[in-house]
Amino acid sequence: MTLMSTFIHVAFHKGLPRSRATPTPYPTKSPLFLLTLLSFFLPPSPTPQNGSFENAMTAIAAAVALSLPISLCDSYKVSKKFQGVKGGFGVFAVLGQANSLGPSDKKSLWGTLFDVEDPRSKAPQCKGRFLDVYQALELARYDIQYCDWRARQDLRTIVLLHEKVVEVLNPLAREYKSIGTMKKELAELQGELAQAHKQVHISEARVSAALDKLAYMEELVNGKLLEDRTKMESSIAAPSSSTSTQSMDTMKRPRKSLDVSGPVQPYHPRLKNFWYPVAFSTDLKDETMIPIDCFEETWVLFRGKDGNPGCIQNTCAHRACPLHLGSVNEGRIQCPYHGWEYTTDGKCEKLPSTRLLNVKIKSLPCLEQEGMIWIWPGDDPPTTTLPSLQPPSGFVIHAEIVMELPVEHGLLLDNLLDLAHAPFTHTSTFAKGWTVPSLVKFLTPASGLQGYWDPYPIDMEFQPPCMVLSTIGISKPGKLEGQSTKECTTHLHQLHVCLPSSRNKTRLLYRMSLDFAPLLKHIPFMHYLWRHFAEQVLNEDLRLVIGQQERMINGANVWNWPVAYDKLGVRYRLWRDAVERGSKPLPFSKPI
Repeated sequence: MTLMSTFIHVAFHKGLPRSRATPTPYPTKSPLFLLTLLSFFLPPSPTPQNGSFENAMTAIAAAVALSLPISLCDSYKVSKKFQGVKGGFGVFAVLGQANSLGPSDKKSLWGTLFDVEDPRSKAPQCKGRFLDVYQALELARYDIQYCDWRARQDLRTIVLLHEKVVEVLNPLAREYKSIGTMKKELAELQGELAQAHKQVHISEARVSAALDKLAYMEELVNGKLLEDRTKMESSIAAPSSSTSTQSMDTMKRPRKSLDVSGPVQPYHPRLKNFWYPVAFSTDLKDETMIPIDCFEETWVLFRGKDGNPGCIQNTCAHRACPLHLGSVNEGRIQCPYHGWEYTTDGKCEKLPSTRLLNVKIKSLPCLEQEGMIWIWPGDDPPTTTLPSLQPPSGFVIHAEIVMELPVEHGLLLDNLLDLAHAPFTHTSTFAKGWTVPSLVKFLTPASGLQGYWDPYPIDMEFQPPCMVLSTIGISKPGKLEGQSTKECTTHLHQLHVCLPSSRNKTRLLYRMSLDFAPLLKHIPFMHYLWRHFAEQVLNEDLRLVIGQQERMINGANVWNWPVAYDKLGVRYRLWRDAVERGSKPLPFSKPI
């Protein structure tokens, strides 16, 4: 929505009477506008000194006038009080209507826009309390009111700054201010204006996020109303009054909880019907093999004769020998026990010392895209498209690291999708020195698996089935800068792939990219430094996640009491539950 319109009339004259400098009416009907008249008069024969002075003043006046907003006007009538000094310049902010507005009239018009009561005094006090959906909806509405009030104050700041600019450029100021003083004041005001405009954009983003949150809360309330109605009908129909009382009491004190407890169950077959990244292309060279575990089955990756990757069962059909202990010959993997050789589709093409038999072992669909090897471990036909995991434009990949970790992949994803733990857990690595915020929020659309952290300048996304992408605004290693990634000049982009190797083991693929310092990529042994740092960070997490896993196996619920900043982790768990139930369409999903 356009809140401001700017009209600038610049009249260049040389020896002409001021009465001929008639401005052209502004063609729009916008209620908010500024009519700024910049007229410049040169003396017939300026001295070099005067000419330099006039040119400097003209440059300053024109540059500032081009950015001036706003006054109020319904119809446009230029004031006829054009009295100035010939041989100088004048900047006039013309506030005009068919009926001229006085100071009190202008104040009342501005008051309608800006004099709005601060809603914070009326907001419900909810700090430290667990809210039901109705209270949360009411709080979300107050958030909208506050964001609106904050945006009005930001706009008021811009208006006041522009008024100061007009004062600085007042022709009368030349009587007692030097050019240097005026330049300095204008430069300071320009900086303040830039900051004010930046704050307006921040307010705009906050309003958008608050609207998304309100839509999400309204969706929850609608679902809650239906749930309450069902519970009410059940309680009325129940034969026991005590049961009815208990049902009503439950409705009054709702609390969301996920049940993730007990020993890890075998993976549901539906969870396998996705493309999974399993290796980096740079690690799979010709005549090399990469053994992997995926969903508690052993596989081996290698390149065929055509250079394309293949994935076959890591067990020889003859005597169950691990194939990765052998070698790759002419695009076939050779068993180290008796020399049987298999192609990338699992067919045995060579059986030394015996006659050729029709032997074939299991293989998986395998593709290579954007520097990664992907497999499809499910029974359903594979989809024709793969998600893109490339870093954003302008980033250079600096490290690709693979680790085998002794935790279930869901617990590791829970950890990666949570940033609120950083100032408590990562005190020796990247979060060293971080202050603990009074409130941490993850802001996301009503239906989505991506968003950004507040107050951290970090964007994050869960990409099904097991990938986490994040972009972090940094000023230097280990330090955060700004309140959003857009405010930051340098960034770190991370990809974490958590491949479910088994019920208590995860194959982690980690890729790190930077949009600065490209020369770091060419420093010898830098890869080892990045790996060392990544292991330090992971070790800080692992001691906690392993402890969680032990207690979960013994019956503890690791998602017993989710709070606001757990939003992305909760959505991952809801998505995974929906996959295992066979829900169509899946929640929070977006087309590839």
